[in-house]
Amino acid sequence: MKKVKRLITIPLAHTKEGVITISHIEEPYGEGSHPVVSIGISLNGDENKPDWKAHIPYENVEEVINALKEAKKRFKGS
Repeated sequence: MKKVKRLITIPLAHTKEGVITISHIEEPYGEGSHPVVSIGISLNGDENKPDWKAHIPYENVEEVINALKEAKKRFKGS
């Protein structure tokens, strides 16, 4: 059974109501599936119905963090 635990909600820059929501999801794809961290983007502020979402296996979190840091370092302000 899919269980969602919301970890943090962050205001989405350059929007009036948008939010970024980070959640932990147990069994996201059915019984026995591995947990993931979910990143949801909602332009209208509805955390329960994101416009976009990404599920990242915990085994890939460090790589994703490093890639985001590199993107910020190389392209911030472009």
